[in-house]
Amino acid sequence: MCRWLAYSGTPVLLEALLYRPQHSLIDQSLHARLGAETTNGDGFGVGWYADDRGTPAIVRDTSPAWSNRNLRELASHVRSGLFFAHIRASTGTAVQQTNCHPFRHGRWMWMHNGAITDFHRLRRDLALAVDPALFSSIEGSTDSEIMFFLALTFGLDQDPPGAVARMAGFVEGLGHEHGVQHPLQMTVAVTDGERTWAFRYSSADTPRSLFFSSRVETLRKLHPDVTFLQEVGDETRLVVSEPLGDLPGAWNEVPDSSYLVVQPGTDELRGFVPVSP
Repeated sequence: MCRWLAYSGTPVLLEALLYRPQHSLIDQSLHARLGAETTNGDGFGVGWYADDRGTPAIVRDTSPAWSNRNLRELASHVRSGLFFAHIRASTGTAVQQTNCHPFRHGRWMWMHNGAITDFHRLRRDLALAVDPALFSSIEGSTDSEIMFFLALTFGLDQDPPGAVARMAGFVEGLGHEHGVQHPLQMTVAVTDGERTWAFRYSSADTPRSLFFSSRVETLRKLHPDVTFLQEVGDETRLVVSEPLGDLPGAWNEVPDSSYLVVQPGTDELRGFVPVSP
């Protein structure tokens, strides 16, 4: 599978979270603790928003994140208040740049950990359900990108949680028609550059791991000596596949079948149920 993180809050250098933490995303690319695979070396991607642009910048590559000099250089110079980062472990589709996350369409950015079971059997019908006006924008061959464009088809611009629920419902319904008992496994992050939605769901068993950081003001009281906590604002929040360290009180597990909304003001944690589109 894969590992990812979504950051929003005070603008920081990407390296502050990709490289510096004890169990950073770069460390996870070699030594994942909670993933299906220990090593995530089938490419990486980062995407971020600049203050004067409505669409995100995306950099993706097929080389392992731990040894990519361009990623190290970029991370030490790019600063953003909202960015995604993803390290990939392929579930069967090709290791190619267009299959690396995050994916982008207009102002939207999307990344995924998990899989559509028997995707090779369902792929044609899934692709045919994508809005024809969007279909030509699909560049790669992954289930993750198809999920993104299905969510766009089902109204991501107007209702992100509802669109993701309809996408999940469609995948499950189609899977059951083809005799796939448990079609979907996912943690998904999607953002429009202002808010971030993070979903954790599986058709069966326990979904892939997903955590969110505790409120900064609470952590400052617990750990007044941690410099990073003094440098960021109260609304800074991280959502991650795995905790970036072992700081007591820093991490909270996203419950099964739920989603988190990270937004200005009060964040929200809600239940998630797939629905038929």
